[in-house]
Amino acid sequence: MMSLGEDLGQALGTFVIEARELLQDIEDGLIALEDDPAADETVNALFRAVHTLKGSAGLFGLDHLVEFTHVVETVLGLVREGALGVSPGLVSAVLPCADHIAAIVEGVAAGQTQASPSQVRAGEDLLAGLRPFLSADTAQTRPAGSVPGPPAETGPARPDVAWELSLRFGPDSLRNGMDPLAFLRYLGTMGSVTRVTTDVDALPEADGMDPETCYLGFEVHLVTDAPKAEIENVFEFVREDGDIRIVAADDQTDSYVQRIQSLPESERVGDILVRSGAVTEAEIARALRIQQERSAGYAEPPVRIGEVLVEENIVGQPIVEAALGKQRGTVEARFHDTQTIRIDASRLDKLIDLVGELVVAQASTGMRPAAAGQGGALQAESEVMRLVDEVRHSALALRMVPIGTTLRRFERVIRDVSMDLGKEVALVVTGGDAEMDKALVERIGDPLLHLVRNSLDHGIEPPEERVRRGKRARGTLRLNAFHDAGSVVIEVIDDGRGLDRERILAKAAERGLVAPGAVLSDQDVYGLIFEPGFSTAESVSSISGRGVGMDVVHRSVTELRGSIEIDSTPGVGTTMRIRLPLTLAIIDGFLVGVGESSFIIPLDRVTECVELPAGPADRDCMYLRGEVLPFIRLRSLFDIPGEPARRQSVVVIEQSGQRTGLVVDSLMGEVQTVIKPLGPLFSSLNCVSGSTILGNGEVALILDVGPLVAGHGERERLRVAG
Repeated sequence: MMSLGEDLGQALGTFVIEARELLQDIEDGLIALEDDPAADETVNALFRAVHTLKGSAGLFGLDHLVEFTHVVETVLGLVREGALGVSPGLVSAVLPCADHIAAIVEGVAAGQTQASPSQVRAGEDLLAGLRPFLSADTAQTRPAGSVPGPPAETGPARPDVAWELSLRFGPDSLRNGMDPLAFLRYLGTMGSVTRVTTDVDALPEADGMDPETCYLGFEVHLVTDAPKAEIENVFEFVREDGDIRIVAADDQTDSYVQRIQSLPESERVGDILVRSGAVTEAEIARALRIQQERSAGYAEPPVRIGEVLVEENIVGQPIVEAALGKQRGTVEARFHDTQTIRIDASRLDKLIDLVGELVVAQASTGMRPAAAGQGGALQAESEVMRLVDEVRHSALALRMVPIGTTLRRFERVIRDVSMDLGKEVALVVTGGDAEMDKALVERIGDPLLHLVRNSLDHGIEPPEERVRRGKRARGTLRLNAFHDAGSVVIEVIDDGRGLDRERILAKAAERGLVAPGAVLSDQDVYGLIFEPGFSTAESVSSISGRGVGMDVVHRSVTELRGSIEIDSTPGVGTTMRIRLPLTLAIIDGFLVGVGESSFIIPLDRVTECVELPAGPADRDCMYLRGEVLPFIRLRSLFDIPGEPARRQSVVVIEQSGQRTGLVVDSLMGEVQTVIKPLGPLFSSLNCVSGSTILGNGEVALILDVGPLVAGHGERERLRVAG
């Protein structure tokens, strides 16, 4: 590990930032080249990007990065010279190389300036996939689009891994036609069964034995090149009735730790463990169910998922600790990334100009009273307030970045997933110039990824099914972004089969989420897919179908003070619509008072204010211009003591097309507030998104309109049902 001086460290940080941008350009160029193999300008841009990256790495003595990038550059050089044609095989071989380069760059960002053993092995595997394109026969010019003939095996053989299997078949497995010995024989076809130990602890005395009951358990040591998920699938039909545990052998722990360390960034331990192959998605789903069961009815935070995995003997403690270390590194790296942002020079110039004007205006406040009396002082104060407001807007604009870069990154995801599923899908991105806070852009990536993968797997049909329905064989997935009433809206739109309302309702009734025969609106039915573990998929795929992910999407969006809506038409398609605030820092709000308490309502949700008509004290609705308007009494909701004001007001808010009133004692007008997050003690308050300090030093709570309205509707349904 070389020692870096402070100046060199700063220069290396600049290299990392530029390398990330170049790698994004490389990925975008490769995907564009697959659609248009004859695009010479794209080839030239790709070559220049790789060449620049290699040259910059050489300046810092990053020899391992230079050597690997040189081979990729050579392949692209052959394409540029016309000696090698563009083909899907070529693109599929080079794209993982770009991922590997990105992993090396992230290692450099963390201070790792030499290749780790796992990186060396991964690089060798990838270069083996490039060798067919560098063979002697590529010296002959090939027509664009021809395939240079990579081998049928796209990568090296998977190394053998030792597994410890603990098999406890259900007592009725023999009656159900499941012979444990047949499973052991099948394991022998997958690899080498080096040891089998029979557990007879459950075996009764001879006179108490039932010949059709399975009493035996087995401990199996299996060495195979098959992934864990494939071994798990062997026991698909006996898993529910029995207890099947598959754990990497102790001598494999180091290899899994190294594999985890070489993985790309992820903020969730479960994702890291699944990608490493140490656990499967089914095991994560099972652990999540156990976690939810243990935390039900308790106020304290739920038990960590890693603890559940270790306690259930699903994976070893060292592997979980390695995944936790990877998670912490990812969070820290992303936190560091948020400290660095490229700013348009014109925006910075404008801010500096405004600060200069503010300094002049501030100086004038001490001079005008003597010259112009009180009127001059008021004018100077007004000018200062105007400039402060402009400085605020200008400063916030520095953190605003276009969302288009994030949306275009899904081209790679859509390409890879659609190829795995055997589907043809085109991505259309619109509204990429819509701007939002950089922190929001970074945190919305994972929820969008879940929605995109879900649309590809469950929404868009296979080509043959689409043709039968009179659609084009190639499906379309649209990512659209636009500003709306102080918010940014991101839409994921597919032209697939749409959501099956009746099927969702039946599955919800089967799981006890709704009463049989319940009458629900379309939005309420579609909202059921965000329940933990909910899935209507007939089969589980490697992409989705286990009911893990959509609840995470909803939780992540809610944590960002956003909301998610669903519109769907059977046979036409589905639109997932995420609505987020433009920034997490400052909002325009409407200040109201209830007794001695103050609340702030986001101004973009307020439509009007009216006086509460006289009527019974326990009513919960009123007529407003001929329509029934339900309302929420904040005094009752927050259990605020004291008598209500003699004249109360109703603040009419709108959320997802639904109008609701908030009954308050006083209206105090518009305010601009800096949002302060609530502490862990208040994390269970779904209808409050934060707090702020008012000009008089008092604290006011900021209401989260979405959960407030949704929670009121749920409480009313329970009240009516009860």
